[in-house]
Amino acid sequence: MALTLEQKQQVVAEVSEVAANAYSAVAAEYHGIGVAKLTKLREQAREKGVVLKVVKNTLARRAFEGTKFESMSDRMTGPLLLAFSMEDLGSAARVVFDFSKENKALETKLVSVGGVVYGPEELERVSKLPTRDEALSILMATMNAPVTKLVQTMNAVPGKFVRTVAAIKDAKEAA
Repeated sequence: MALTLEQKQQVVAEVSEVAANAYSAVAAEYHGIGVAKLTKLREQAREKGVVLKVVKNTLARRAFEGTKFESMSDRMTGPLLLAFSMEDLGSAARVVFDFSKENKALETKLVSVGGVVYGPEELERVSKLPTRDEALSILMATMNAPVTKLVQTMNAVPGKFVRTVAAIKDAKEAA
């Protein structure tokens, strides 16, 4: 059933709002995937904070105007599923990558991060980007490492002194 002009405008506005707030996007061809599997993909995406949209490419191009995903517009062909990361850079890529392992029919076409469009070969690399919590954990560990090393070094000097005095005491007692 064809969409009316008002419905098309609503779809464009909805996708444009999602695209304006997203960190990254993945476009994948979903031809040949059944409804049950797509429903499972949508459930997995919802759990990970990923928004999935299936829209006509012409409407997606209009929705991307003025967003960081505008560079994807000229490379969009065929029936595409758009996955938008709303919580961290790699969440959409992780969902699509994990799902495509089980379902070979889901074929990645484009990956966009920060306004730069990559080919499908970069999907795995983007999917391995740390989540926000993991990135904060790495940052805190890096910031904490010099202080920890300083404390360990400062503890080593008195510890060595105590062990030396104890060794001298043991030597004198034995003599």
